[in-house]
Amino acid sequence: MPLVRISLKRGDPARRRAVADGVHRALVETVGVPPDDRFQVITSHDEDLVYDPNYLGIRRSDDVVLIQIFLSTGRTVDQKKALYRSIADRLAADPGLRPEDVFVNLVETTRADWSFGNGIAQYADAPPPHLVAAPAA
Repeated sequence: MPLVRISLKRGDPARRRAVADGVHRALVETVGVPPDDRFQVITSHDEDLVYDPNYLGIRRSDDVVLIQIFLSTGRTVDQKKALYRSIADRLAADPGLRPEDVFVNLVETTRADWSFGNGIAQYADAPPPHLVAAPAA
């Protein structure tokens, strides 16, 4: 149930799509997001994307991509680290971003903080269907 916001300074449609696809595949493979649970907002900026090109000794370029992922609590630190690595690796492969230019921020929420439509907090009283264990055979 993540909501992903992707901001990049430059980006033709194919590049924006490659970034979005890579982030989603990483979420599916590392933190158990269902493949059909995809909600993303992608914005391209000209001069209004502000970043420090050397913060923490990491040399960023104008190809910097800022990725903010809102998701429910429950992932371990190791899962989060695997997610960061997977995103950086995928975006290095396609669309060819330098890992130094991939900035990721996770924002954890409770399940009651989400409404997927109809004015209902669908997960407030019951876990998401993909987290419900199948009955033993």
